[in-house]
Amino acid sequence: MNPKHPSESLTILTDLVLPSETNPLNNLFGGELLARMDRAASIAARRHSRRIVVTASVNHVAFNRAISLGSVVTVEAKVSRSFKSSMEVFIDVWVEDRESGNRTKANEAIYTFVAVDDTGRPVEVPAIVPETELEIQRFDAALRRKQLSLLLAGKIKPTDATELKALFV
Repeated sequence: MNPKHPSESLTILTDLVLPSETNPLNNLFGGELLARMDRAASIAARRHSRRIVVTASVNHVAFNRAISLGSVVTVEAKVSRSFKSSMEVFIDVWVEDRESGNRTKANEAIYTFVAVDDTGRPVEVPAIVPETELEIQRFDAALRRKQLSLLLAGKIKPTDATELKALFV
């Protein structure tokens, strides 16, 4: 299986914030944004694996900035690292200023997907070869995040979390 670059999975979804998608403050519902991020991330994971993918976890979501009614929102997702059958997908959310066209990062998230066959059994996915400095940072951090998740779930022992130990030694 040939390795792939994160850019090969890049998925960009752009849409408007409509009145039915907002809370009483006229800001985009968090759940609506989560759904948009999940759709973009699932497309990115499928592009990487070329298989059916399922959301395994939402590892991190940061709602750093409210997104107001009428805003143009762009969700960018790409695979930051792959493991045996799972893929970490990093998602950046941008809001476009209506007058200037300038984009500001509003939110980010990290989802994990698993590639499966037609019966729902996990299947192997290609490795990732990061290219840019940001891709390398996200690639390296993905292993620490995975080890932390496994440690918290009781699936590995603290002594086996080598990447996490390296942070403190």
